[in-house]
Amino acid sequence: MAYDEKIAQRIRNQIKNLDDVREKKMFGGLAFMVNGKMSFAVGSDDVMFRIDPKIHEQEVKKAGCSTTTMGGKSYKGYIDVEKESLQKESELKYWIGLALDFNEQIMITDYKKTD
Repeated sequence: MAYDEKIAQRIRNQIKNLDDVREKKMFGGLAFMVNGKMSFAVGSDDVMFRIDPKIHEQEVKKAGCSTTTMGGKSYKGYIDVEKESLQKESELKYWIGLALDFNEQIMITDYKKTD
């Protein structure tokens, strides 16, 4: 699945001053890894933001938002925001801010393969 390059570039512009950012193709789109942790992922029609699960219920009620669902499972703390709801830079900045705030709270999990 392709991702929306215009939204990806807008995100790059807003986070250009962060030190540890990597882009990784995952979730059928383009994920932004901040400090080694996935914070947002751009798809073709929406952007998935990883936010504090404690504020999930209040944020998911906003227009154009839904709980991220993959493989039939819903993920609290992950919200899909339709790109139509991110047209203003202030809207995109709001969601990026929520994701970055939560990013600072979570630890990196080191997954090691076992033979």
